[in-house]
Amino acid sequence: MNRGGEKAPELFLRDAADGDMAAIQAIYAHHVATGLASFEETPPDIDEMRRRRADILARSLPYVVVEFGGAIGGYAYAGPYRLRSAYRHSVEDSVYVAPGSYGRGIGRIALTAVIERCTAAGFRQMVAVIGDSGNMGSIVLHERLGFRRAGLLTAVGFKFGSWVDSVLMQRPLGAGDGSLPSDGAEGR
Repeated sequence: MNRGGEKAPELFLRDAADGDMAAIQAIYAHHVATGLASFEETPPDIDEMRRRRADILARSLPYVVVEFGGAIGGYAYAGPYRLRSAYRHSVEDSVYVAPGSYGRGIGRIALTAVIERCTAAGFRQMVAVIGDSGNMGSIVLHERLGFRRAGLLTAVGFKFGSWVDSVLMQRPLGAGDGSLPSDGAEGR
């Protein structure tokens, strides 16, 4: 219930669909245009966002949205950490929340689902590359979901007339490095 005694809108997690891409593109465009979470400087158009999602899905990786009050409140996905074959057991997460929807648990729900699905798929490490060392919302979200700081790249980006850091965070998935992987991820 909210302060007015009304029931707060429910959060609903589901796989992203093609029909969600306009909302996803708008969320991402906002973050590109106004913040430091992404080091892109020009928001990609919807066709590029569709192409990126298709690439994620072609790799059998998760791409989810969280609905809030009948709209897309945020989204998350996992992509390859790096493309060289030795990285095949590691993924990198991305999570974005719509303006005005912060603090409702949307990022936590979306990222938790991505972590669970990547673990079930046999991945062993998840990396977060967080733009802006002052991005405490993302840093705290990742810490609460088991990520630990793995490094700080100082002044590796230049956006809005300032040098910007990247925070590297990492968490094991499943057995992590506690055992050798079965190479089921070989083709990814």
